[in-house]
Amino acid sequence: MGIQVVTGAMLQCSFGVAPSSLVVLPANKVMATTPAANIMDNKPLVNIPPFGMCQSMANPMVAAATAAALGVLTPMPCIPATAAPWAPGCPKVMIGNMPALDSSSKCMCNWGGVIQIVNPGQTAVQDG
Repeated sequence: MGIQVVTGAMLQCSFGVAPSSLVVLPANKVMATTPAANIMDNKPLVNIPPFGMCQSMANPMVAAATAAALGVLTPMPCIPATAAPWAPGCPKVMIGNMPALDSSSKCMCNWGGVIQIVNPGQTAVQDG
């Protein structure tokens, strides 16, 4: 049983250099302490802001910059590329007809990064 994730939750990508903060639009009209997230709150730049600089060699911008620097890893600005929803979510609690997002869920970036929830944004509501 995880903790319900809401807007303002702190996120971290395994290839990012800085944390980021989840943005949940109030479209589902469900509040925990602030708008509650579901597994489909995975849109790059809308729900998941950049993580500073990206260090993944799978990212074409990082690969090109590293090649130009004669093989020295050269991080480039992060632009999240998340196509798949958060997983696993909490199938027992539905928000906007989708499973609620809980603190144990992860989201994959197309450049190989694993985005995890460091702080769910609140502690009063647990999924169930």
